[in-house]
Amino acid sequence: MTETDFLPDPYTNLPTEGKVTWKAPSNIALVKYWGKKTNQIPANPSVSFTLDACATTTTIFFTRKKDTSQFSFDLFLEGKSKEDFKPKIQVFFERIERYIPFLKSYHFKIETSNSFPHSSGIASSASGMAALALCLVDMEKVMNPEMGKDFFNRKASFLARLGSGSACRSIEGDLIQWGEHKPIADSSNLYGIKYPFKVNPVFKNFHDTILLVHKGQKQVSSSVGHNLMHNHPYAERRFGQAHENMENLKTIFSEGNLEGFIKVVESEALTLHAMMMTSMPYFILMKPDTLQIINKIWDYRKDTKIPICFTLDAGANVHVLYPESAKEKAIQFIQDELVAHCENGHYICDRIGNGARKLLENTQ
Repeated sequence: MTETDFLPDPYTNLPTEGKVTWKAPSNIALVKYWGKKTNQIPANPSVSFTLDACATTTTIFFTRKKDTSQFSFDLFLEGKSKEDFKPKIQVFFERIERYIPFLKSYHFKIETSNSFPHSSGIASSASGMAALALCLVDMEKVMNPEMGKDFFNRKASFLARLGSGSACRSIEGDLIQWGEHKPIADSSNLYGIKYPFKVNPVFKNFHDTILLVHKGQKQVSSSVGHNLMHNHPYAERRFGQAHENMENLKTIFSEGNLEGFIKVVESEALTLHAMMMTSMPYFILMKPDTLQIINKIWDYRKDTKIPICFTLDAGANVHVLYPESAKEKAIQFIQDELVAHCENGHYICDRIGNGARKLLENTQ
């Protein structure tokens, strides 16, 4: 599909008012997206686990208005007005208006909340932009009842990407691929798709325990970090590595090869941070406790042969990944050895989920 496929026909039945609510999960990349081109186009393909517990719930109340010259919206996070978030929504609306041309016809009251603390250091942009995009496409579906489920999901993913790149991977579950990769015929830079190849059942019940090492604002925003890849001396090799790891995972997923999975996932996490440490300007986002957790995981895995591993986002927090079969021992290890390295002992238990879901019906 191309961008023009998401341009709607003229609307003939704009509702006067209503509301819609969607809950969208966060996701954790296994092959990392780092580096982007114009219009949120990724520089390399990625694949992610869709999470379940870490999610954003967004309700849009919409009311038709006479003045259609500009966008009109109020934004509330956890019940409190968030004026500092409004510029990001304004930019998002400007990017997507071509594909959702009724935006200026309504005043929106946007109420959003996260299942995890906003200060937890978990990126809420993926789940937040996914939930908002889903609400808007759901509004469009009222005006175009013929819209099919597959097109609905792809348009929501397409729009979410224009708000936050990784948000396009938060529409569906459980393994989502994004970014053009020639061996995946249906892959696209414009939206995420369900991973199309065979996946062994061992990867269908994976857990992700998120250790909150540092709960403050990140030293460098993801947008700034992505832009640092433009003139990075190792960028092209990194992009090639991502394609190679996509190919490696095809066999790993099919065979249920946990040892191979661990090697790819941990290497990808460390490569992401290596790229930040070798950019100009350069950043070290890991904290001493991050490194201690990593070393303890390595030692524990070596001693016990239990397939527990880690991945990282662009921050200090550690995602501890393990299959259902290792759950009991992994949780005990986390509580005994790793929680001590978390800020105020805080961590979040999550697992692979099935994607976003609608919570309330539209009302007109």
